[in-house]
This record gives sequence, C-alpha cells and structure tokens, in this order.
Amino acid sequence: MKIAFFDSGMGGLSVLHHAMKVLPHEQFVFYADEDHVPYGTKSTAEVQKFVGEAFDFLLKQDVKAIVVACNTATSVAVAEMRRRYDMPIIGMEPAAKKALDLDGTHRVLVTATPITVKGRKMELLIEKVDKDHLVDRLALPELVTFAERQEFNSPAVTDYLREQLAPFDLKEYSSLVLGCTHFNYFKDTLRTLLPENVAFVDGNEGTVNELIRRLKERNLLENNPQQVEYFYSGRKVTDLMELERLQKCLGRLEKMYRI
Repeated sequence: MKIAFFDSGMGGLSVLHHAMKVLPHEQFVFYADEDHVPYGTKSTAEVQKFVGEAFDFLLKQDVKAIVVACNTATSVAVAEMRRRYDMPIIGMEPAAKKALDLDGTHRVLVTATPITVKGRKMELLIEKVDKDHLVDRLALPELVTFAERQEFNSPAVTDYLREQLAPFDLKEYSSLVLGCTHFNYFKDTLRTLLPENVAFVDGNEGTVNELIRRLKERNLLENNPQQVEYFYSGRKVTDLMELERLQKCLGRLEKMYRI
C-alpha cells in the first residue's frame, strides 16, 4: 500500500522530499491540486470542497495514510476528513511551538498564507503556546505564485520579501517559521535578508515523524522498492516536461535542505 501526500501545488513536495529520505522502502503518491492552486487566497468553503474531492480520489489509489502537506488545507479541512475516514491522516501546522522551544526569549515570526494566518486554528495555536506574546504573523501569498512558476531566486522575489519583512526589526527575532510548504523553496533568498541569528523552522520533520509513529501503531510500515506516482488534480502525470518540472522542484529542495 502507498502513502499519499496532498497539497494545493508544489509546496508539499518539501514534505515528500523529507519522507523519501527517512522512508526509503515505501511507495508514495503525490497529489498536487494544480487546478485550484493557490488555496491560501480561497474561501474556507472552497478549500473544504477541494480537499474532499482530493480525498475521494486518493482513497481509490490503495493508500494506507494521507499526509495533508498543506498548512492551509490542514487548518480548514483535516478535522472533517478525520471524522469521515478511519485511517491515519496527518496534517501540518506552523511550527510556532518548536520555534519558541528553541529560544523562549526572542520574538518569532510565523509566515504563512492569508487563510492560515487569519484562521481560527492559528489563533488557538498561538493562544496555547505563546504565553509571553512573542509571536508575530506575516502572510506571504505571492511566494506561492512564485513557487508554482518555479521563480525561486529572482530580483522580483527578493524585492517582494524585502518589502514584506521591512516592518519588522529582525534583530529581535530568533526564528522565522515557514508556515507554508511552498516557502521552503526560498530559504536561500530569505537567508540573504535575515540576520544570522534568525533560524528557519518548519513542520516537515515533525509531520513525517508523526506519520511514521502512526504507521508503526498499525503495523503498516513496508519494505518495498521506493516509488512515487504524481497526480495533478486527479490526472496522472506522464508528460515528460511535467515530470522534469517535478524533478527540478525536488532538486531545488535538496539544495534548500542544507540551508
């Protein structure tokens, strides 16, 4: 059986990329909802509909677990998916707690999509973990658009990030939380704009660790040749140019993995 990774677009590849490193004997399905990306600027009702359609498709693909490798989809739809289906469903949330645990005295900047930044799930998370009011939030919706067109490192990206970060005194911050899986593609540009004291924090490792824990609970870990199938909004990716695009994204993520 396979492990499914689902995202609105190419961002979820950053979670799959980590899973491929630590689960070399599993088979994967990656589903990017390219017809409806980006999710972060859509309504809650629209995102819930898109996630439901993706789950209906994935459950026909012989999957044993689904990783919702999208912070936006997790925030608005994972609870409902867990009520519907009796299988391991692993979501993501911005790693604010992890960032605060690393340094509980300096500020933390959580970046995400607008729907995540403003969502009730984020409010509850911050209320729970941010007892000293150290967390600030910043929506960076344009990064999703840049990532989807593979514009990872350009003057336009640099100018956008510089403008968005300008209101913050970054010397006061210990961490920048990458609260959208698309944002991992931009760590090199962000590194040039952030002081050395600001570390990157994301939820990829924790999400994959939770996936492994849940699979072990059900004795579902396997020992197969690693394999990945890719789908765009339910259509299997067979076009060589699109497969090359996916491999370029994974290559980019391998470089960002070391930053």
